Amino acid sequence: MEKKAVKEKIILGLDPGTAVMGYGIILALGSSKLQLLQFGVIHLSKMETHELRLKKIFDRVLALIDEFNPDEVALEAPFFGKNVQSMLKLGRAQGVAMSAALHREIPITEYAPRKVKQSVTGNGNASKEQVAKMLMQIFSIKEMPKLLDASDALGVAVCHHYQNGTEKSKSKSWEGFLKENPGRLK
Repeated sequence: MEKKAVKEKIILGLDPGTAVMGYGIILALGSSKLQLLQFGVIHLSKMETHELRLKKIFDRVLALIDEFNPDEVALEAPFFGKNVQSMLKLGRAQGVAMSAALHREIPITEYAPRKVKQSVTGNGNASKEQVAKMLMQIFSIKEMPKLLDASDALGVAVCHHYQNGTEKSKSKSWEGFLKENPGRLK
């Protein structure tokens, strides 16, 4: 009897931020086995202007894509806060990260923070620390980084794997996006 080939998929999870941006890269072997490739943070707070931070996000996300060649990118959607300026800056950071993935024609999916927590821990109201502890178990991580932005991004990648791309955008490129949204081109 022939064994079925195990489908491998590399997923890049991103937790966009304006001071610190988390990233997590996993290898999904079939539907059940996950392997941690890398996770960490991109420090942005020392950049002098918001525009320079955005450039660094674009450059670093492109570098991660070029190094790991992910099949899909998953991002945590910004939550709604009371500070409009913070939301605007966070939205820009997310947009720049999305642009880097689209530049390499990699499909993107967004997940609400509650969806990520639900997928990883089974509780949509879980704390960041609870998500980190569950990820430590999943990947046999001895010590989590001090900044939970890294574990948040890793959680986004795991969430995407568990969702099996069911919320995936159909757009795989700018061209695809424009075909799906002809009214947006003016």
